[in-house]
Amino acid sequence: MYPLMTNDRKLSAAQVLQAHKGQPMIEKRFEQIKTVHQIAPVFLKDEGRIEALFTLYAIALLVQALIERELRQAMAHEAIEELPIYPEQRQCAHPTTEQVLRLFSLAERHQLRQHGRTVQAFNLTLTDLQRKVLALLGVPASTF
Repeated sequence: MYPLMTNDRKLSAAQVLQAHKGQPMIEKRFEQIKTVHQIAPVFLKDEGRIEALFTLYAIALLVQALIERELRQAMAHEAIEELPIYPEQRQCAHPTTEQVLRLFSLAERHQLRQHGRTVQAFNLTLTDLQRKVLALLGVPASTF
């Protein structure tokens, strides 16, 4: 048994406990702001700028959560238990956005230009795994 305190007097004891149980998930998302997104401390004084920055942080976390949810739901729908998305193609049952971003981190496309005209294009060749992840996310490979 341990005490829980809140300043919301409208919540019942059960609701306070339920809210507390969701805290580790929220904490994990904010921890990822520092690690995955590598966001460093920012010193702002203007309230509007602080609010705007927190809004951007919240959007980044939301996009991250949506990528993970979409991929995991598609895996379940396709009866895919694991993807070889870890380094050395190790299997992963619950891919994270960080792993998806790492999978595409070396994907590059180049154009050799001379006098404003494209002389040669070096197009991207996606791996089978990259194509599979894009398909699970509902992103056409041609768009990527």
